[in-house]
Amino acid sequence: MNSYSFNFLNNYTTKFKLKLELHIRMIKVDKKSKKAVNPARILIVEDENIIAMDIQSILQKMGYDVFAIVSSGEESINIASLTMPDIVLMDIKLKGKMNGIQAAEHIYDQFRIPIIFVSAYGDELTYVQSGRFKPFEFVRKPFIEEELEDKISGVLHKSRKYSTVN
Repeated sequence: MNSYSFNFLNNYTTKFKLKLELHIRMIKVDKKSKKAVNPARILIVEDENIIAMDIQSILQKMGYDVFAIVSSGEESINIASLTMPDIVLMDIKLKGKMNGIQAAEHIYDQFRIPIIFVSAYGDELTYVQSGRFKPFEFVRKPFIEEELEDKISGVLHKSRKYSTVN
């Protein structure tokens, strides 16, 4: 076996293990009914760690499974491709060469994963609202928890509705 084959196999095995580990983590059991309950799986893309942890805490209290937090557009694309989350919460200003708008376009175009932009920058949210980004939602920071929950449940409803039609 040449080194290319070994590297390919090693990368493939690593990706498989990550997918299996995330799949096992996402299965939860309702204590009363003893049935599996699968909350929506959310990827948070936020470059400020304190804000990311705050959002994670809020979402977990709401019953969602926040399985990953990343700080760059490049990381968000990689994790989304490996794990296929139900929703991505995306900040616009990120670490790395790619901003949140560019990462969101790529994730949506390649994987059809819904995006909710969470940003403090009104001019960028205006750009997102302009119509070019119809499949995306947006929430301005600081947000009210109920507003975020409404956006998430609306996006989940739409994406599950459309995924059963296609």
